[in-house]
Amino acid sequence: MDEALLRSLTPGVLAVLVRRGADFAAAEDAVQDALVEAVRVWPEETPRDPKGWLVTVAWRRFLDATRAEAARRRREDLVDEEPAAGPASGVDDTLQLYFLCAHPSLTPSSAVALTLRAVGGLTTRQIARAYLVPEATMAQRISRAKRTVSGVRLDRHGDVATVLRVLYLVFNEGYSGDVDLVAEAIRLTRQLAAQVDHPEVAGLLALMLLHHARRAARTAPDGSLVPLAEQDRSRWDTRAIAEGVEILQAALARDRLGEFQAQAAIAALHADARTAEETDWVQIVEWYDELARLTDSPVVRLNRAVAVGEADGPRAGLAALAELDESLPRHTAVAAHLHERDGDLPKAARLYAEAAHKASDLAERDHLTRQAARLNHRQGP
Repeated sequence: MDEALLRSLTPGVLAVLVRRGADFAAAEDAVQDALVEAVRVWPEETPRDPKGWLVTVAWRRFLDATRAEAARRRREDLVDEEPAAGPASGVDDTLQLYFLCAHPSLTPSSAVALTLRAVGGLTTRQIARAYLVPEATMAQRISRAKRTVSGVRLDRHGDVATVLRVLYLVFNEGYSGDVDLVAEAIRLTRQLAAQVDHPEVAGLLALMLLHHARRAARTAPDGSLVPLAEQDRSRWDTRAIAEGVEILQAALARDRLGEFQAQAAIAALHADARTAEETDWVQIVEWYDELARLTDSPVVRLNRAVAVGEADGPRAGLAALAELDESLPRHTAVAAHLHERDGDLPKAARLYAEAAHKASDLAERDHLTRQAARLNHRQGP
């Protein structure tokens, strides 16, 4: 049984049923029944048209369930004529499923969970483990999301920007659980890029590849974080970097700059430097200026302050930081870094300790605590 094949076909089959008029929850139940039947039948004889087989079985299961419920008699017009079995349509409905899962009425967390369930083909248990929440909690979240989108027709072109934000949220969830959400986000974004000719889709894919290329060097053997400047660059994935840069260059050549392309350009400049000292910080500041213009994001301006500190010196970085709200996440950690660069070790140590106290992520908290301890040790008693 080719489980990878089943998983890749599931979104398209689900989308066909929804497009034919099935509500989302009922369509997914029918598709799951079809998958169970495929697991039972296919080992002996795999159909010539696997997707068509799944669509036919799932649609019949949906019709059977619909007819069996007296409360759903209003669907009689839908079930009067059953489509003939045969090859599945050559149209790929998966793209519309992306848009449905990124519906504006859903919260970001619900949109991510529904995308992983419907488009990614993950089980509720896998998604729950990835998010480190009880399976029952995730099941409730997905059920609410399915109820929200029930009745939404797949007859309008959705918002690509919303889909990209959902995929970016998936990517940023990290590597916890038995499902690698970063790899899953890249897989789904590749799938979207194959269907949507849009420079920002390419920009997001490039950004993911360039960030993911540094994955192996981001943590030490003991699990502690390794800052970018201290990473062993020989452990970076040069193939992923080359692919990311190539995709980014093609996107930028279209002269329709968006925020994901700008972020990818910054990541590419980091990846291009053979050593931390060779990083082109001046260009990075220029790209942060573009990104700030596109997004007007305080977080972007915070990262820009770090880049200014590297390009023009720590005093310039502190001046840029002074323009920002001190309540911003990581503001204290950035201040600590810049004060250390400026030679004020006592203040930097105090700020690192303060930042560690504020950090919600355990790995980041440990890293900041170590930074404070390192500077306190340097200063002596």
